[in-house]
Amino acid sequence: MKRNILLVDWCCMCFADVEYGFWRVINWWSPVYVVVQKAELRKKEWRYCVNSLMNSPAELEHLLQSHPEIVDAAVIPYPDEEAGQVPIAFVVRQPQSSLGEAEIIDFVAKQVFLVKHFIAMDRSWMKITNRRSREYLDGVQQFLNFASNHAHLDGTISCPCKNCVHTNSWPIDVVKAHLVSKGICRGYNPWVFNGESSSAKTSTEIPNSHVQENPIEYADLRDMLHDMFPIQDMAYGPTGEVPSVHQPTEGPSEGPNEDALLFMKLLEDANQPCYEGCKHFSKLSAIVHLYHMKCLNGWTNKSFTMLLEFLLDFLPSNAKLPKDCYEAKKIIKDLGLSYEKIHACPKDCILYWKDNANLEACLNCNLSRWKSNESKGQQSTIASSKRRKKKAAKILRWFPLKPRLKRLFMSPETANHMKWHANGRVNDGLMSHPADSEAWKSFDSKYIEFSSEPRNVRLGLAADGFNPYGNMSTSHSTWPVILIPYNLPPWMCMKRSNFMLSLLIPGPTSPGNDIDVYLQPLVEELKELWDVGVETFDVSSKKSFQMHAALLWTINDFPAYGDISGWSTKGDLACPSCNYDSQSRWLRYGRKFSYIGHRRFLDSDHKFRKQKKSFDGHVDMRSAPITVSGGEIMLQTDAIADHVFGKKKVNLTNKRKRGEEALTVWKKRSIFFTLPYWEDHVLRHNLDVMHIEKNVVDNIIGTLLNLDGKTKDNLKARQDLKDMGIRSGLHLEKVGNDQTRMPHACYHMNASEKDGFLQVLKNVRVPDGYSSNISRCIKLKERKISGMKSHDNHILMQQLFPIAIRGSLPPEVSRSLIDLSCFFREICSKVLNVEELGALEKRVAVTLCELERIFPPSFFTVMVHLVIHLASEAKVAGPVHYRWMYPIERYLSRLKSYVHNKTYPEGSIAEGYIAEECLTFCSRYFKSVETAFNRPVRNVEESMGAVVSITLDSNSWIQAHRYVLFNCEEITPFRDIHIAEIKANFPFHVTDDVIQKQHIEEFCSWFREYVMSMDASKRNELSDKVRWFARYPDNEAKRFKRYVINGLKFRTKDFETTRKTQNSGVCVITEGGATYYGVLIDIIELNYSDKYRYVLFKCQWADVISGRGCKKDDFGFPLVNFSRLIHTGDRLIDEPYVLATQASQVFYVEDVRHKDWMVVVKTKPREVFDVGIEAVDDDEEVDTYMENVPYNVTTDDACDDANDNHAWARVDEEGTIYDTPLISEDELLEQDFIDDEELVDDVYEFNDDESNDDESSDDDSSGEDSS
Repeated sequence: MKRNILLVDWCCMCFADVEYGFWRVINWWSPVYVVVQKAELRKKEWRYCVNSLMNSPAELEHLLQSHPEIVDAAVIPYPDEEAGQVPIAFVVRQPQSSLGEAEIIDFVAKQVFLVKHFIAMDRSWMKITNRRSREYLDGVQQFLNFASNHAHLDGTISCPCKNCVHTNSWPIDVVKAHLVSKGICRGYNPWVFNGESSSAKTSTEIPNSHVQENPIEYADLRDMLHDMFPIQDMAYGPTGEVPSVHQPTEGPSEGPNEDALLFMKLLEDANQPCYEGCKHFSKLSAIVHLYHMKCLNGWTNKSFTMLLEFLLDFLPSNAKLPKDCYEAKKIIKDLGLSYEKIHACPKDCILYWKDNANLEACLNCNLSRWKSNESKGQQSTIASSKRRKKKAAKILRWFPLKPRLKRLFMSPETANHMKWHANGRVNDGLMSHPADSEAWKSFDSKYIEFSSEPRNVRLGLAADGFNPYGNMSTSHSTWPVILIPYNLPPWMCMKRSNFMLSLLIPGPTSPGNDIDVYLQPLVEELKELWDVGVETFDVSSKKSFQMHAALLWTINDFPAYGDISGWSTKGDLACPSCNYDSQSRWLRYGRKFSYIGHRRFLDSDHKFRKQKKSFDGHVDMRSAPITVSGGEIMLQTDAIADHVFGKKKVNLTNKRKRGEEALTVWKKRSIFFTLPYWEDHVLRHNLDVMHIEKNVVDNIIGTLLNLDGKTKDNLKARQDLKDMGIRSGLHLEKVGNDQTRMPHACYHMNASEKDGFLQVLKNVRVPDGYSSNISRCIKLKERKISGMKSHDNHILMQQLFPIAIRGSLPPEVSRSLIDLSCFFREICSKVLNVEELGALEKRVAVTLCELERIFPPSFFTVMVHLVIHLASEAKVAGPVHYRWMYPIERYLSRLKSYVHNKTYPEGSIAEGYIAEECLTFCSRYFKSVETAFNRPVRNVEESMGAVVSITLDSNSWIQAHRYVLFNCEEITPFRDIHIAEIKANFPFHVTDDVIQKQHIEEFCSWFREYVMSMDASKRNELSDKVRWFARYPDNEAKRFKRYVINGLKFRTKDFETTRKTQNSGVCVITEGGATYYGVLIDIIELNYSDKYRYVLFKCQWADVISGRGCKKDDFGFPLVNFSRLIHTGDRLIDEPYVLATQASQVFYVEDVRHKDWMVVVKTKPREVFDVGIEAVDDDEEVDTYMENVPYNVTTDDACDDANDNHAWARVDEEGTIYDTPLISEDELLEQDFIDDEELVDDVYEFNDDESNDDESSDDDSSGEDSS
């Protein structure tokens, strides 16, 4: 058969038809198969033929490698080859090539071979009129999957809907919407406009098509079953055939074991079609998919049952679906893991477990194990009592750990990652993961046998209570105990899908100090995992190994810290880190402890140590407390090692005089000390940065704004100052008989200062995804802030508070508070440096001492004091993101969503967790449906929204092209040549500015002429990019209103005028280190004849060159003024454009107190992990908030100018007059006794339902915020 062969020379790109001897026109939509030398086979429309990739047959690559005179080659198939319409092939040759006709024909034959092997597709769905049917929707998805492989460079495809009929190209999601809503145009076969050969045969033309008999879901579930039952997989083989249970076998005749029977049953369901003729789902896959959608979207059991009933009526009568939710759950349970119910004493004395399993009443309190069967006002007869089933008064739900750890090695998605800490981590001296920490390394060095197996699991434990009803008027506290596997890499470690619920401790009351009773099953299992281990099959190595596990530490808020550790976190020795060396002072008027005395953490020669008046009236030369070891704690708790648990009656006579120490601060010896390795840990319990930061913010905001019930500066606080004999300028003054004057302190803000402070916060507009809308919490009329959630406090403290406080307080007060803010920002960094943490540890001691000089002792609750220990804990344990409560609180919110039966909240949570745990494992094998692992990220890379075609004006065209040239390394030698020519043309010496100006004005045209004037051989030696750049870009460009690049979403200033977020801030840092700040006004895509495309941002740039539009204030905050620009962008020499890839994002905070000047705040994209390797894209739920970049704020050591005569009172304010009489000395004597069970409400503030704080930031709407 003859072939039309087009011989093409590289430079002229002319096409001649050899056989017919005339020029031939190739339609732009003609499909072209292109081979590039030593590269891949490419297939695309002719106009894009050199830009899309497809795997190349080895023989074609070999052909090109053996014939270097062939540069490029391609074939254009004809519609009907058998009728004589043969393909047209063309070959791009090197000049003066000796390529023979036989070699060309051989090459063409191989091209046609490729065309014939193009996979046929099923088109039957195109004739279906019901566009909501499963077959039609699957067909649309099949078409889109095919077309997406042949999309245009901008990601669009030709739309075959009845309205567009290939006249428009749209993004894939738009084409999908068109096909579903309008239908596909009639007769579109083959799909020539979407990349298919016009000679391709469809499945309707070929009886034996290549379409798989079982779709991907069939194979995926079979793979999952083989991973779940590796032993049965080896016994029965990978074929998926189910052997008969009754089939005779050699050897013992016991028959298959329980696991084998379950495997065979599930495998049979996985191979059985959902109904006769169903090609897409098996019985098992259909049920799993449906139940997965139920869990993912929060459907109720009732709604799911209704859906199943409808499907059974809708589908053929032989459909094998469960009739209701109950039957579906039974099938799902076979794929999942179970849990055990353990009865507990209602007073938390014992578990009816192991030796106590058969008891009828508690050994300690004699309370019955069972609920009473008697109804109110009625007595049950003996007969009715016998008929009724006994119900346990309290039930602990235990989710065994061993099978859940084994599942981490069953799935290929997680098995390899479980060794990341040993094989994938980079030892660069920084801490970005717990494996980099001293605590991890110290444990490894002591237990070498454990650490020698990288698959041994390190765990963290988190426990907290929440109200499952979400109604604070209903008192109920349920306590989940959650385990976190730390072997996983940073982008997986703290994800909800990898958390393991271990225990569910029932309400209605908190277990408190008796939580150890409920921890017994978990601790017993941890002992077994340490001593014996469990045999585990590793799917990544296809081998079994003996897996061991160890508990590293616990994560709790501060009250739960006390319950877990056994240390009393209230009273005079409330700090567990300081232990018995805690420093506190009882405030007689405020009736609470003040945790001052931070001077002992300073260097021994620090000036503050000898100052009296500024602190508590004494010199403090003591050394800092030493962290106690596990062995020392064992000695301290020897006397209470056999503590008897259970709720006891409060002894009302157990009172002691204030100042008398209790016998011991320990309430018990923690059950974790029964673990063989627990006392050897460097850190056993973590202080929670999240709640500490929240309480510090509450103290600061409440005091500065003088909020009722929140301020720490009140009449009692001032009387305590007098009682301590310090700061006489702030003592109360009696006015008349019943009135008292309170002088205003240096941190007091008057009405106008409060207005300025709050107005800054009210006007803040942050980038999309940065945080919630904090402005809603600002009440300007009432001059207060209320309704902030935990993450709002986090953003306020670390980013917005320092900006707002400028100008509202004296510099020495502002500087100390800003320094505290900087401390929290640095301690919350995702990557920590041990040396920098050492400096931070010293700096925070100075900061707290400065605050002691400013605020009254009542300000220093234990939560403020705990700040002093955060840096030292970070040095030992690594980044706080693995040790704080943000991800745990969001997980508790997820558990709360499982409660559909409010009569049995813990039962609902357990069943919901078991189902989601099962489907989380199954969904790792689903590729064709949306799961928690393949959901699209919030900011899809290079998404641009609506696209508009524009014609660039001459100035913009040259400016954009010039910027592309000036930022291309391959153009740099040509720039040097041009500058040298300019210098040579001047007969006298000129300044660099003159030369640079001429270079900017003339380079584009000079560069084009220079390249075009080169002879052909030299021009061929140039890179492809240089030759295309010399031709200028098209003056037709695309305009976007928004664009996502590097994980950051940008929008033009005009586009976001009506929005509450700000995404138009742009920052560019040059190679020389100069930083430019701009506002995005336009986004364009520059097109070099479809060969190269560049997205550029056009901005208004603040004048940072002369300094008119940029400066730093006294605290080091960068300020910009966009009324003072570098240029307007109207002149040809102006440079308003930057490449989108060069832009980082900032946002600007307007300060009404400084007209036209705005503070710059830098951000980083979320889900970016610095682990010494390439950035990793997360394929699961993402963190909810973006990360902030620490300020480079100047916080000079205020103690350099400090003296012991600080100006504590404001001299420009008269003070406030109160009608309240002062507390007398006689009244104090009556209050001078303390009950050991007394709670001091002002010590720390926590909501029992703290998980509500971050419901808006739940992963389904993923800190954790990412700060």
